[in-house]
Amino acid sequence: MAEQRRSPEDAPPDHTRRRFLGYLLAAPTLAVGVSWADASLGAPEAEAVIPSLPQPENLFDLGDLQNLAALPTSGLIGVQVNEDGTASFALHRTEVGQGITTTVAMIIAEELDLPIDQVRVTLADARPELLMNQLTGGSNSVRSIFTPVRTASALARQQLVRTAAAQWQVPEGEVTTRDGVLSHHSGKTATYGSLAKAAASDRTVQVSITLKAATDFRVLGKPQNRIDAHDIVTGRKRFGMDLQVPNAKPCMVRRPPTINGTVKTVRNLAAVKAMPGITDVAVITYGVAVRGETFGQCIDGLRALDVDWNPGTVAGESDATVLAKLKKAQLPLVAPALGALSVDAEFTFAFASNAPLEPDNAIADVRPDRAEIWSTLKVPIDAKQDIARQLGLPADKVVVHVVTGGGSFGRHLFHDVAAEAAEISQKMGKPVKLSWTRTDDFRQGRTHPMCVSRVRATHLLGNVLTYEQRHVSSETSFSHGLGEMITSTAAELPLVGNYSFAQTIFLLTQSVPYNFGVATQLLNEVPLRFNTGSMRNIYSPNVVCARELVVDRLAAKLGKDPVAFRREFLKDDRLRAVMDKAVEVGQWGRALPKGVAQGIGLHTEYRGAVAMLVEVDCRPETVNRPIVDGVTGPRVTRATIVIDAGLPLNPRGLEAQMLGGLNDGIALALTSSLHMKDGIPLEGSWDNYFYTRQWNTPPEVKVVVMPPTTGTPSGAGEIGVAAAFAAVATAYGRATGTMPTSFPINHGTLGFEPYPLQPSTPASPVNGLDSAF
Repeated sequence: MAEQRRSPEDAPPDHTRRRFLGYLLAAPTLAVGVSWADASLGAPEAEAVIPSLPQPENLFDLGDLQNLAALPTSGLIGVQVNEDGTASFALHRTEVGQGITTTVAMIIAEELDLPIDQVRVTLADARPELLMNQLTGGSNSVRSIFTPVRTASALARQQLVRTAAAQWQVPEGEVTTRDGVLSHHSGKTATYGSLAKAAASDRTVQVSITLKAATDFRVLGKPQNRIDAHDIVTGRKRFGMDLQVPNAKPCMVRRPPTINGTVKTVRNLAAVKAMPGITDVAVITYGVAVRGETFGQCIDGLRALDVDWNPGTVAGESDATVLAKLKKAQLPLVAPALGALSVDAEFTFAFASNAPLEPDNAIADVRPDRAEIWSTLKVPIDAKQDIARQLGLPADKVVVHVVTGGGSFGRHLFHDVAAEAAEISQKMGKPVKLSWTRTDDFRQGRTHPMCVSRVRATHLLGNVLTYEQRHVSSETSFSHGLGEMITSTAAELPLVGNYSFAQTIFLLTQSVPYNFGVATQLLNEVPLRFNTGSMRNIYSPNVVCARELVVDRLAAKLGKDPVAFRREFLKDDRLRAVMDKAVEVGQWGRALPKGVAQGIGLHTEYRGAVAMLVEVDCRPETVNRPIVDGVTGPRVTRATIVIDAGLPLNPRGLEAQMLGGLNDGIALALTSSLHMKDGIPLEGSWDNYFYTRQWNTPPEVKVVVMPPTTGTPSGAGEIGVAAAFAAVATAYGRATGTMPTSFPINHGTLGFEPYPLQPSTPASPVNGLDSAF
C-alpha cells in the first residue's frame, strides 16, 4: 500500500507563482496554447559535490536534453473547453500502460478547477510541426509537459473568469471557480460550457498567467485511480488489436530461422494463396506475408509455406560467441590493482526481451497516392517520415494515428511493425491488420543487448580512492528520435569529444552517487547487427547492479555494515533520505533464518531518487520447490520501496510504477533472459521467457512516496528497475555468501523445450478449453 507523508516544514520552496505566457487561440470555443520560453522550467541543475567531481549526468541529464529539444515547439500544444463543459486535450505522448493520460488529466483538472471525469485526453496523431516534442521515452513525459499543460489549463480558467466578470459587470477578483462552475457572491453562477463560446477568441492573442500555488492543490498530490481503469477491467478498453478498419483483413508473416534473414525462394506461393480464406501472399523484406479472412487461416497459410532462406545479420552468433567479442572489446582500467586494497569484479548480463504483453500489431491502408497507419508509436513523427520515404510518398500524404498500447518497455520506440504493415499493404494493394505472434516478438523483435561490466575500486585507510566501471555491450540501436535530439542539442551538452549516440546517452544517464574519489564510467559497444533497443531504464539496471554489488564488497572489506557504509559515502541528501526511510520501514538488520538475507539497492536518475530493500529466500526448500512449467530458484519474499519523485503528482500511479520496476528487477536478477543460438533466441513465448510470476513475486510489499522535495516532478517510470535489480542481487549475495557475477542467475538452466525454428509460428492451440477456468 502506498504511504505518503508530508509536513509543513518538509515542504520545498514553491516555484509555481512565476508568471508564464500563453495564447488565446482563434477557435469556435475557448482554446488556449502555451508559450514555454523560460528555459529555467527544466529540471534544476544538480549541485557539484566533492570530493568526487560531478559527472555529466549530474549537470545535464537525458531528460534535460529532451526538454531542451522540445522547447522550441512547446507552445504548439493547447487545451480546449467545450460547450458540454468538458475540456479536451490531444496528448502528444503515448499511453502504453504507464498512466500518462491519468496524470495529464489530473494536471488539467487542477489548474482548470474542473472535475477529472470531465477531462477528455486523447492521443494525438503524428504532428511533424512538433519536431522533437513528440517522443515518449526516458521517463520524460511528465517532466517535459508539466508546466506547459498547467499553463494552458490555467489560461483557460483565467479567460472563463474574465468572460464571466465582464458579463456580470463585477471585478475579476470576485469570480471564483470550482468543479467547472463560476460563481459570484451575489449568487450569479455559470458553467464552463455555457461560456465556452463567449470566452473564445476570434484572433490569437498573447496573455500572461500565474499558476496555482502548490499549497492550493486539490487534485495533484492526491492518490488517483486511472481514468481508464474501469474500461480496462471490464474489457471495454480499446488497444491496437481491438481496432477495426474497413477491409483491413488479418495478416501474419512467416519469418526466417535467423534474425533478419531474407527469402531465397518460395516454392508454393500459388498453392498457399488457394487455401481456404487466404486472399493474398507476398514476399517482403524479412519474410512472407499472408493475408486472410481470419488470423487462424493466416497461421495455417504461413505454416504451409515452403521457403528457402538466406542467412540473417547475426547468423552463427550465440551467447558464447557474443560474450567472447564483448570481453575482447573491453576498455582498459586506469588505476592499478592494489591487491588487498582493490575490489575487482566482472559481471555478465544476458540478452533480455522487451516484448510487451500485447503482441506487436499495426493497421496499414496504403493507396497509390496516400497512406494511413494505425499503431502504438512512441516516436510517431519519425515513423511518419520513414514510412513516407519507404513508400515513395510525400510526408503530407501519410497519416499516422497513435494507438494506446498494451505495454512497451522501450519496444514501441521503434516503428518496424508499422513499417512492415505499410510494406505489405503497398505490395498487396489492400489494407491489412498485421499481428506479430508471441514467437515473432521474442525471436525477431527488439532485445536488450548482452553486456559485460567490469569494475575496479581501490581503497586506503577507510577511504575509497578510485572507482572505475567499464561497460561493454553489443550495439544498442538509437535509430529513433533520440539520435536526432542528440544531434540537435550537441552544442549544449556537457561533453567533450565526438561521442556516438549510445555513448552520449550512457554519459547522460549514468553517475556514481558515492564519494569514491576519482570515479569514471565508460561505455564501448561492439557493432553486432542484432535487433536491439533501449529496454526500460536503458543501461542503468546492469550498470547499477554491478556497482551496488561492488559497494557491498567494499563495505565488507572495510568491516562496515552495507547501509552504514552507503550512508557515509553518499553524495546526495535525497538518496540518503530514501535509504534511511527504506531502512526504517523495511527493518534493516532484523533477524532472519539462515539462507534468507536482506539487500539494498539505490539509484538516482531522471532527477529522482529511489531505494529498494528486499529479502531473498535462498534456502534449499525454496530454491528446489516444484513449479509447473517454470524455472524455480530463490524467491523475493519481502520488499520495501521508497521513491522521491520531486513533486509527486499521483502517489497511486507512482506506487504502480514502483511495483512494475520491482518485478522487472526480480526478473532480470533471477529468471528472465534470452538464450541466443545460431543467430536467433531459443525463447518463443512467455511460457519460455520466465518473467516474474505469481510464485516469484513477494507477498509483502510496501511503497513509500516521499513528501515533495522540489517544485517539479521527476521522471519515475523507469527508475525503479535498476534499484530493484541491485537490491535482489545484493540480497542473493548476502544469503549465499558469494557475490553473483552472471545474470540472471538461472541463465545456465534452459528450463523449456524450444519451439522449432520452422515454421516460425507454432500451430494454433487445440486444447484451449483444457486450460480454461
